Amino acid sequence: MNPAAAKTLANRSDWNIIASWVQPGERVLDLGCGDGSLLKLLIEERGARGYGVEIDAQGVLASIRNGINVVQTDIDHGLAEFKDNAFEHVVLSRTLQTVRHTENTLREMLRVGREAVVSVPNFGYWKNRQAVLNGRMPVSEDLPYQWYDTPNVRFFTLADFEALCEQMGIVVRTREVLDDSGKPVLEEHNFLGSLGVYRIAKG
Repeated sequence: MNPAAAKTLANRSDWNIIASWVQPGERVLDLGCGDGSLLKLLIEERGARGYGVEIDAQGVLASIRNGINVVQTDIDHGLAEFKDNAFEHVVLSRTLQTVRHTENTLREMLRVGREAVVSVPNFGYWKNRQAVLNGRMPVSEDLPYQWYDTPNVRFFTLADFEALCEQMGIVVRTREVLDDSGKPVLEEHNFLGSLGVYRIAKG
């Protein structure tokens, strides 16, 4: 692995897990791709093929500079640009909490992809609970914004996300939970986990 890729993985612990789930040559759609760094990593390290989707114009330009094929659109409006089952993986990394139409986004991901990969910050993490008990909104590695400038419109726990999947008939194929240092959490996930990374599919 090249040094730049290693540094990127160190900064985004969920990307390491996501990369391990993508097989060489698979087609990947990265929603809310930002500057395209994750997709670039998957292309360079896993031989993936794919597209990014980003609403922010600066992010689109940065993705293009990174050599990423990117579509500028709002994922809250759906993924009509893409055909059914066009990708092996549709990735939504630390972005689900920013979308307004959560259920529709998940349905669209599983329409255009064989499976979806979703990483979500856990509002139920013990440090977040402690912050609320202390009378303040939590600010952490996985929830890095102040209450007044956050792009997040949803605050939910891992238990909430899993309950939604069950309600929608979505199967959780694999779950990895990390603490705020990026280490795996093996028990009491909804209390000790800062970030959940899920592979999900239609039931």
